[in-house]
This record gives sequence, structure tokens and C-alpha cells, in this order.
Amino acid sequence: MRKRPICFTAFLFCFSLSCRAQAIDNTASFRNIQGEKYFRIHYENDFFSAADWYYSQGVNLELVHPALNKFPLSTILVHPKKVKIKFGVSLEQDVYTPTSIRHNEVLYGNRPYSGVLLMKTFLIAVDTIKNERFSSSISAGVIGSSAGGKETQTSIHRRTGNFLPLGWQHQIKNDLALNYQVDFEKKIFTNNFFLLNGCGEVRAGTLNDKISMGIVAMAGYFDSPFQLPGKRKIFRIHFYDQPMISAVGYDATLQGGLFNRNSEYTISSGDLIRLTLQNNLGIVFNIGKINLEYFQSFLTREFSSGDSHNWGGVRMAIIL
Repeated sequence: MRKRPICFTAFLFCFSLSCRAQAIDNTASFRNIQGEKYFRIHYENDFFSAADWYYSQGVNLELVHPALNKFPLSTILVHPKKVKIKFGVSLEQDVYTPTSIRHNEVLYGNRPYSGVLLMKTFLIAVDTIKNERFSSSISAGVIGSSAGGKETQTSIHRRTGNFLPLGWQHQIKNDLALNYQVDFEKKIFTNNFFLLNGCGEVRAGTLNDKISMGIVAMAGYFDSPFQLPGKRKIFRIHFYDQPMISAVGYDATLQGGLFNRNSEYTISSGDLIRLTLQNNLGIVFNIGKINLEYFQSFLTREFSSGDSHNWGGVRMAIIL
């Protein structure tokens, strides 16, 4: 329960035209759930963009409930004082593959196979006076075979009658995945049917280190993400667009784990693209206690011999 230092606030504000990057983002204002108790399922897959490579899929199971403020890791999450706070936990798995899964040998110059499994503890704090949203999270888990990426992709391909993937024996070796993340959003402009935010994110840890910058635009009929949970519109629908730029310091899904340097194949630091552009475009539909979303994402190349990539996703939430 720490007060956000003035210097830290200033730092975040300097990146107030910023947003998030993959993998799964559950605290953005355009994904706001107008309730203190809800369960949400996130599913992302490049199948929605007729592909099967790079960021292959991501699954996230999320629970938000007031009782989670007593969860041990919740007590070390930084947040401002005198604001309304929602606490949550989630379980996430992300799967990454090269451009072809039909080769048993290493595809040099391509993306390495890697799987990530994370337990995430997070909070979302809303300042209704300053029209600000602040979130922080800590993720702990594993990158490597213990994350089950091979088993997940093989099972899906077997059930759908597709070619079973080859080459997973060359995936990133097991290592610790531990990350801390802080996000900040500030309202820039709003009227009855439009909202424009600036936002910022800083990630640090053994999984990835990055700072992202961009804006969020929302248009439609929606509840303000800067109001407290309470009375909500029965029917809501809005579109959103989230362009962003990211400065990348480290990515274990490309470069291998921070401690275990024995991975057979990784992307070297010199081949990492340090500046990437991403755009997320989606629609969110709410009726009563049900929240549904569909989106598409585009990301420029992440390493010198790589290519740009598209994927899509769906989300469903139920307010408890």
C-alpha cells in the first residue's frame, strides 16, 4: 500500500501517449468491465488472420473480486491512495512458433518455438476526479517446455484435423518468468459518444523489458472507464482503435531465458528490432451482465530477419 511518488507520476506522464503490447492485455480502458466482481475468458489466435506462426495463440482466465485484496501478492502492488481499486488474478498461457511448423530441424533466421505460462496478480485504480486509470501487476511463471506450449498446440491441431506441429524439441529452454508492470491512462477528450485517452506502460523483469507509447480512441455508446462501478447501461456497444509504439529492451521468447542460456536456438541481441509498431482494432458489445469483444492486431517485425504479423481474438466476461 504505497503512495505513488511524484517523480514516478511525472515519468509516466512523459509517456502519456502510450499503450500496451502483446501478450494479453486485460486492464485497458476499452476493456473496462463496469463491476467489482467478474470472470473473463480471453482467447487470441493468429487463426483469426488466416496464419499459424509467430504469436500463435494466447489464453487467459481472469477473476476480479474484492476479496482478492487479501491475496499475498496484492499487498506489494503499487497504487495511488484515495481512489477506488479493483483486485484480480489471472492464469495465462502464450505460444510462439516459427513461420512453418512442418520442419523437424531448426529454422535459422526464424522465430524460435517458445511457450509461456504465467500466474498474474493485478489491480486497477480509478481516479474519477482527475480522470485517470492506474494499474499494476506482477506475473510469475515459467518459459520453456514446462509451460506446455507444445502440448497445447498439438492438441488443438489433432482435434481440428490439422498437421501436427514439428520442431518443438528446439524450443526455448525452461527458465523463470517474473515481470512487474505499471500502466497509466489519462483522459484527453470526451463527449457523449467519443473518448480519447493517452496511456503509458512500463514492463521490467526476466520475461520482457519494454516501454510502449500510443493512444486509445473509443466511439459508440458505452460507460465511462473513469467512473466508479455502479449503475450501468443495459445495452452498450463501442469500437476502439489502439495504435502504439514500443521500445524493446529484452524479450525472452526471442532471446531465451535470462538465467538459462542453454537454449539451442535464439535470436541474438543485435538482431532484435528495438522499435516496433502495433495497432489493435476491435468492437465491444455489452448486454446486461454479459460482455463480448472481437479484435484484430497488427505488429511490425520484431527481429531483423522476421516479418510483420497479424492475429485476432475474442473475449467474454460475466459480471458476478
